[in-house]
Amino acid sequence: MNLAAMSHRPESEDCFLYTNKKLRLRFHTAQNDVAKVVVLYGDPYWQELDQHQQYRLSYQRKPMSQIGTGQVADHWGVTLEAPYQRLQYLFEVTGQDGSKWLFGDRGLRKDTESARIDTGNYFRVPYFHEIDRVKETVWYQIFPERFANGDSTNDPVGTKPWRPSDHPGRDDYYGGDLQGVLDHLDDLQALGVNGLYFCPIFTASSNHKYDTIDYLTIDPDFGDKTLFAKLVNEAHKRGMRVMLDAVFNHMGFASMQWQDVLANGKKSRFASWFHIHDYPLTPFHNPLKGEGAPQYDTFAFESRMPKLDTANPAVQDYLLQVATYWIQAFDIDAWRLDVANEVDHHFWKRFYSAVTAIKPDFYILGEVWHSSQPWLNGDEFSGVMNYAFTQQIEDHFLTGKQTAAGMTALLTDQLMLYRDQTNQVMLNMLDLHDTPRLLTVAGDDIELALQALTFAFLQTGTPCLYYGTEMGMDGENDPDDRKPMDWTKLGQPIWQRVAKLIGFRREHAATLGRGTTKLEVTPSGLIKVVRHGRETLTAYFNTTASSVPLTAAPVLHQGFAQNELAPKGFVVAVN
Repeated sequence: MNLAAMSHRPESEDCFLYTNKKLRLRFHTAQNDVAKVVVLYGDPYWQELDQHQQYRLSYQRKPMSQIGTGQVADHWGVTLEAPYQRLQYLFEVTGQDGSKWLFGDRGLRKDTESARIDTGNYFRVPYFHEIDRVKETVWYQIFPERFANGDSTNDPVGTKPWRPSDHPGRDDYYGGDLQGVLDHLDDLQALGVNGLYFCPIFTASSNHKYDTIDYLTIDPDFGDKTLFAKLVNEAHKRGMRVMLDAVFNHMGFASMQWQDVLANGKKSRFASWFHIHDYPLTPFHNPLKGEGAPQYDTFAFESRMPKLDTANPAVQDYLLQVATYWIQAFDIDAWRLDVANEVDHHFWKRFYSAVTAIKPDFYILGEVWHSSQPWLNGDEFSGVMNYAFTQQIEDHFLTGKQTAAGMTALLTDQLMLYRDQTNQVMLNMLDLHDTPRLLTVAGDDIELALQALTFAFLQTGTPCLYYGTEMGMDGENDPDDRKPMDWTKLGQPIWQRVAKLIGFRREHAATLGRGTTKLEVTPSGLIKVVRHGRETLTAYFNTTASSVPLTAAPVLHQGFAQNELAPKGFVVAVN
C-alpha cells in the first residue's frame, strides 16, 4: 500500500461542517491502491467501562464511500452525525494487498486495538459552529452599456447606433443603461434567471466602468439612484437577486483622490492611499516599454488604474462605507469583487464581517483565476468565479485539447479543493465579458455550444449565463465579446432551448444545488454525470465522433433518437 499517497487536512476542505450536527470528511489515497476506508469516531469525552472495569475510549465505525477518481488519487467521503456538536475521528485503511493501517493526527500506526484507543492520534473538531449558505440561483451577467438603451437622453456624446452585428472598439458607446434593464426584466423573468450580476455601474471614465471615479454614485450614462432603487425593487418582486461588481483593488485616474495626489504630491491627504514609490508621478514609467520602474503600483501596468493600499485604515474605512452603503440604501444581495486576489486578506475579513452583519446570507464572490482555498474558509468569500471549471469544460467539449477521462478526473479533483457548501456557490460560467463568447469558442456550432452549456448547468455550483448567449451571439475576445444585445432573437429557437435548460436547473434545484456529484466515462466513451439528492439525475454526453447505443427515457435531450445518442448529443433522465 502506498502510504505516502494518503492525505487528509483537518478543518479544511477535507473536514467541514455541513449542518450544525453533520460533519463531512474526505480522505485521499493512490488510485486503485486501497480496498476500504473506515472512520472510527465518537465524542472525545465519551468513555465506557471495559471488562476490567477500566474507562476506555468508545468509538463507532462507519465506512467511507469512494466519491470520485482524480488524475492520480481516489477520493473517499463520509458524513458523520454528532449529537453533541463535537467529534474526534481516525481513519482505518485497508489496502488492496490486505495490509491495514490507522491514519491519524500524529501519523500512521499499525492497526492494533491499543492504537485505536490512543486518543492522542485522533483528529478533533472541538465544537461545531453553523454558518449560513446561494445554491438555487441561475445568474445572468449584464454588461450595462451593451444590454439595452432604454433612455436616449443620457447617451454619451458620440453614441453609435444599436447594431448587434458591429465589432465594437474599446472606446465605443452604444447607450445601454439601467432603464434598458428595467424595460427587459419581464424578458429575463421569462428566460428563467433569478439572479442579475451587473458589471460596474458606478461613475467612471470608460464604457466598462472598471476605472471607478466615485463608488457612491451611479454613472450618469446609466441613470441615477432613484432609477437603480426602482430596478432593485422590481427585480426583488420577481424573485431575482441583485449582485453589483466593484473594484476595491484600484481606482480610476479621474477619481477625486488620485487627482488630489497628482495636484499636491506628497502633501496630498490621499498620498498614503496608494502605493507610491517616487515622484513626480507623470509621465508614468511603463516597464513593458523599457521606461524603468513605475512610480506607483497599478492594476497590471495600466497607468490610469492606480492601486489602492488596502492596508491603510483610512482606505479600509472608505471602502467598507461603500460596501455597506449599497446594501443598506438599496438592499443589494451580493458583491462581485474584481481583482480580488490582489487585495490583502485582512481587508477581506473586515469586508466579510461588515456586509454579513447587515445581511447574514449576503453572497460574496471573488474574482480569482487560480486555486482559492485561502479566501474560502468561511470568513472572506462565499465562492469565487470558477475559471478552472470553465477551462476544463472548454478544453474537452469545445476545443478537444483534453480527453473525456482527463476532464472528469480534473473536475473531480477540483471538487476536492473546497468544502461542499463552497463548491455549491462557486460561479460556473462558460464565457463572460473578459473571454471570447461560448459560441465563438465552439466554432459557431450551436449544438456543440448547447451541449457544453447543458453539461455546465448539471454540475455542482451556481451557473451564470452571459447576456446574449440565449440569443446565439458570438464574439472574439474583449472588446468583441461586448457587442450590443441582439433583441431580434428574443423567443427564437436558441432562446427557447436555453430557457428550457434554465427551467430544468431551477425545477431540480434541490438536487443540482445541494446533491452529490459523480463523473465518469462509460466503456462506450460517453461522459456520465450522476447527481443524487432529493432525486437521482443521470445524464450522458456524447463527445465522441460516432453515435453510441443508449437506452434512456430523457426529460431533456439533444441528438437522441431510436436509442442512439449522436455526437454532440446529450440525454438527462430523472429517477
